[in-house]
Amino acid sequence: MTNTWKEVSNSITKEFIFDNFAKALAFVNKVGALAESADHHPDISIHDYKKVTITLTTHSEGKVTDKDTSLAKKIDSLTLR
Repeated sequence: MTNTWKEVSNSITKEFIFDNFAKALAFVNKVGALAESADHHPDISIHDYKKVTITLTTHSEGKVTDKDTSLAKKIDSLTLR
């Protein structure tokens, strides 16, 4: 279902692939709730109807910080449920 986080231009990104659009959308909504509670908001893209790409960076720092890696771990935990 998933691969690993990759560093790209001062950010980390990961693509998640689901069985269908409904599952991809449900995942995005869960990520949104995590992001709100962390007050740290990723860029999220749904593409090819069942793929979700998430990109994390701390804009104020211009790089990946502990906020990003912490949220990435929480996002990964969603796929284990």
